[in-house]
Amino acid sequence: MAQGAATKVKKRKKSVIKRAKQSRKRAEINRANTTRVRTIMKKLRAAITAKDAATAGTMLHPTLSAIDRAISKGVLEENTGNRYKSRLSVAVNGLSAAKA
Repeated sequence: MAQGAATKVKKRKKSVIKRAKQSRKRAEINRANTTRVRTIMKKLRAAITAKDAATAGTMLHPTLSAIDRAISKGVLEENTGNRYKSRLSVAVNGLSAAKA
């Protein structure tokens, strides 16, 4: 199904209508959480690419928190989130080491 497309309800039972409504609501929440994580990761990666160690250092903790929150909400798989956290941490620590 295309992103943002309405869920079609074939049957007019109360339970089917309720499930469709819950599904739409959950999808919206998941989309918001995914967008939040991806945006903050893009900002951190941009700071790393620009070799801005100060900005990257300050953005690392909120980014890791956002990834952890996405894992707990079920938006990201645990191994995927841990892989992202590891790679971002190594990149930021590499910037700090290069400055020193």
